[in-house]
Amino acid sequence: MDSSSSTQFENFVASLVAHASHIQEQFVTEVTENYETTCWGCGLRVLLPSCASAFKCGWCGAITDQNKKKPNLKCIRWRVVRDRCFVSVVLVFMFFVIFGGVWAVYPVVFSVSILCGVFHSIITAILSVATISFFSFAAFRCAGTPPNILWGSYPTVGKSDLENYTYCHYCSKPKSPRAHHCRSCRKCVLDMDHHCPFIGNCVGAANHRSFIAFLISAVLSTIYVSIMSVYSGLRTWPPLKYSLGHINGVSSSELAWRIMNEIVVAFMRSALLLSSRGLILAYLFIASVSLQIGLSVLLWQQLSYIYQGKTYLSHLSSQADSEEEKKDCQNLVTFFSLQYFVTRFLPTFRVTRKKHIK
Repeated sequence: MDSSSSTQFENFVASLVAHASHIQEQFVTEVTENYETTCWGCGLRVLLPSCASAFKCGWCGAITDQNKKKPNLKCIRWRVVRDRCFVSVVLVFMFFVIFGGVWAVYPVVFSVSILCGVFHSIITAILSVATISFFSFAAFRCAGTPPNILWGSYPTVGKSDLENYTYCHYCSKPKSPRAHHCRSCRKCVLDMDHHCPFIGNCVGAANHRSFIAFLISAVLSTIYVSIMSVYSGLRTWPPLKYSLGHINGVSSSELAWRIMNEIVVAFMRSALLLSSRGLILAYLFIASVSLQIGLSVLLWQQLSYIYQGKTYLSHLSSQADSEEEKKDCQNLVTFFSLQYFVTRFLPTFRVTRKKHIK
């Protein structure tokens, strides 16, 4: 065998060896990439590739994310203390507005007439009882507990019993797709909208209507307080004393500036002569107008989400997923449980059984 033929033979053998090693490496890689794990929902074993950190069980439908681990719970106590402080401040403020307003306004109202005083007393009682009651329902009622469901073993869990359920590492139990874990409340909440520190509770399926009713009653109460504060303040405010001086030969712009300046100065001088009742009225007006603006914006946002059939959290997730909004007035009817009223008194308005998407 000459040198050229021996060289070709060696190259052929080398190519065969390289091909065989490549097949062996590919086989080893395919074997080592697969690993066996267990579904938390039904306990069945699943064979997965190593790149799959999250998977859905083909039997029970539970979703497992192996990257999620039980987080650190050391920094949660301060949230509980914060919520309790906020709730205490809100309750003290509401009682201050009620009793301070009655003390400052009603001597003026009853001085007009007894009938006027009784009428405003009834309005004050209704708004006060409604606001405090709905606040208590929203703050101290459970926001919504997810239903208990069997899990953990194959004979117990049936086909698709845990469809799209995930495992909550905080509660160490299944979490439904409509539930979300709140770290401040330290539990899973069904149809969670958000955690409100001012009520010290989550807004969920069980107290969402109470929260909306509290916002409505609070907005109406702040409007009433601002109107009555202005009315009583105008009747008890010290008279304004100002002097424009000589106005002959003064231009119109200079005259307008002088009038505004004199009015502001006279207003500030008279404010120094206010009684304690007048100071309370001024504070009630400023506080009620400020709260009225903020609560109206929050109420409008909540009603718009309900109209879209969403909550605040689902609105954030839908923005990430680019889902289409299903806007419908029936979402409002279903949310406030007005199906009987609508079908009884408005038969032309058709109400279908449509779930409030969370």
